[in-house]
Amino acid sequence: MRHMFFASAAVLAFAAASSVASSARAEEGMWTYDNFPIARANQTLGTSIDQGWLDKVRLSSVKFGGCSAGVISGEGLVMTNNHCVATCVANLSTPQLQYAETGFTPKSREEELKCPGGSAEILTDITDVTERVQKAGEGLDGQAFTQAREAEAGRIETEACGSDPKIRCQVVSLYRGGQFKLYKFRKYSDVRLAWAPEDRAATFGGDLDNFSFPRFAIDAAFIRLYEDGKPAATPTHFTWNPNKPTEGEPVFVTGNPGSTQRLLTQAQLMTIRDVVLPMDQLIASELRGRLIRYAEEGEEQAFIAMDPIVGVENTYKRGRGRMAALIDPAFMAAKAEAETDFRARAAGGATDPWDTLEGVQPLARELYAPMALLEGGTGMGTTSVAGGSSLFQWARAIVRGAQERAKPSDQRLGEFADSRLPGVQSGLFAERPVYPTLEQIRLEWWLSKTREWLTVDSPYVRTLLGKESPEALSARLVEGTTLADPAVRRALWEGGLPAVQASTDPLIQYVLAIDADARAVRKAWDDKVKAPTDRASEQLAAARFAAYGDAVYPDATGTLRLTYGRVEGTDVPGQRIGAFTTFAGLWDRATGAEPFNVAPKLLAARDRIDPNAVMNMAVSSDTIGGSSGSPAVNARGEIIGANFDSTVLTQRNAYGYDRNVNRSVIVTTQAVTTALRDVYGMDHLVRELGVR
Repeated sequence: MRHMFFASAAVLAFAAASSVASSARAEEGMWTYDNFPIARANQTLGTSIDQGWLDKVRLSSVKFGGCSAGVISGEGLVMTNNHCVATCVANLSTPQLQYAETGFTPKSREEELKCPGGSAEILTDITDVTERVQKAGEGLDGQAFTQAREAEAGRIETEACGSDPKIRCQVVSLYRGGQFKLYKFRKYSDVRLAWAPEDRAATFGGDLDNFSFPRFAIDAAFIRLYEDGKPAATPTHFTWNPNKPTEGEPVFVTGNPGSTQRLLTQAQLMTIRDVVLPMDQLIASELRGRLIRYAEEGEEQAFIAMDPIVGVENTYKRGRGRMAALIDPAFMAAKAEAETDFRARAAGGATDPWDTLEGVQPLARELYAPMALLEGGTGMGTTSVAGGSSLFQWARAIVRGAQERAKPSDQRLGEFADSRLPGVQSGLFAERPVYPTLEQIRLEWWLSKTREWLTVDSPYVRTLLGKESPEALSARLVEGTTLADPAVRRALWEGGLPAVQASTDPLIQYVLAIDADARAVRKAWDDKVKAPTDRASEQLAAARFAAYGDAVYPDATGTLRLTYGRVEGTDVPGQRIGAFTTFAGLWDRATGAEPFNVAPKLLAARDRIDPNAVMNMAVSSDTIGGSSGSPAVNARGEIIGANFDSTVLTQRNAYGYDRNVNRSVIVTTQAVTTALRDVYGMDHLVRELGVR
């Protein structure tokens, strides 16, 4: 039975008010490590964690691509979700050897394979640089304001990290410009796959079970950090706990939640509800349809489209949950009430940031579609330029990199500052498989949707398409480009602007032809939307600190956070679920037909598996997309699982936390231990984890 529940309006109204009114309550909050409420957490949970505990958890936490992970041995072994290594698995596979079907089960470290382009990092230090960044933008407006702050952030990053390839520095904006912190990371550019189960073991129930509970998924995988060709030494790491979790026990979840919008004003939320989400959902649904149609053409096509389909379906379903929150009258009424209270506390300033932000919204609504489709990076939605085409993204990085590197670092677009070039190069030079048919589908879809949303008469569309159709243009670009070869990409990058301008590659020439329009859209967005929004948000942050002090946590920004809760189900009208699922429940739920067919190796091991072993558990922690792979840790600092999903109602967590119904879905270390030992024969990893 599919569990997609809807709580009462009264419950949601209370939750919305509590999440945005004064200070955070109970388990609410995705806290930064330099402002974690230790005393409040201990009082709420009955624990006794301290700063030393926090430091160990932080130094054991890993960011891996767009996911989270945790170090679990002294020799660089890291656990994350299986869906977080899906791209690595696909890149290492071929149509003849598909690790998603067989699982990746190396019998020794020597057989572990490098994830193309994979990198991981651990946060080692946090420094406040708010005054420097805010001062850099004083007296400036529009794109000059944005560029000045980006340039200052780049200088700070360069000063702190220099050119050391093992360290990365990033200036992070928190409280929507209210604070700026310098985050210093230990970076690992050699990441190897150490174990991944069959995909069906991790995705049992498919899209039907996505964002729901109960779940029966071993959504876990191991990677290993390497340094100088050897497993990295990681003396600080989580201790592996293979035992059954206890209902009601405290749990801390450490990871990199992607984005929340709890600090937005009502006017900003209306733009997301009326413009951003509808557009994102409509065009994503069409991309999903095109990918499904392609996958039905044959086994090879199904293999190529598998990972992209899962990604689009996940984005689409998450958007459905968020839209449900923004059209819920009780939820939004409580948000409005909280804003009224905040405005009353902050009254008396020289300017009213709420009025400023309300005045920006007509421009944001007008510019969102061209910005999202031609440039990207709105910070509001999920629409991607070129439909996520790797070939196009490489071409744009090469073209813009050549143009921007010809300027002083502080005059460039922020993503091409000296301190950020190593990251651009790493993505550009990585060896990744390219599937021309998939690339054409993405480009064709993007071109057709851009023409549809901006209209045939748009000057942008005329530049984008000329006299060609989306079908013909995408075919010509994909068939003619040589950018699938990393050596070609490297040569163009290293050759700089002369090499780019002299290139006859059709995709390079196409990006050169359309880039002026994309830059113009970006400038209009920066001038009319981003800069005034950033200034007003900075004023709101100052008012919020004055009203509530440091008991306010920032919106999630893809940076490391710590949240906490308890192992428990829910018992509210319309949603009554237990805290655990077991292997016995898996066997009972299985039908033998997709998506409820058990992975072959897992099914073959049924007689060896304890039916009462816990597979997945629900935890009341405050999480959001991007928390995938986040270690679930007990009060002793032991890892007891990894976050891999949340319930449908939890998707409104983007706008407000509801402790009564929000649940994170965790794959347990007991389930992973069972899989390693009893299903996949990964005895060397079991020994490394210290399991007897």
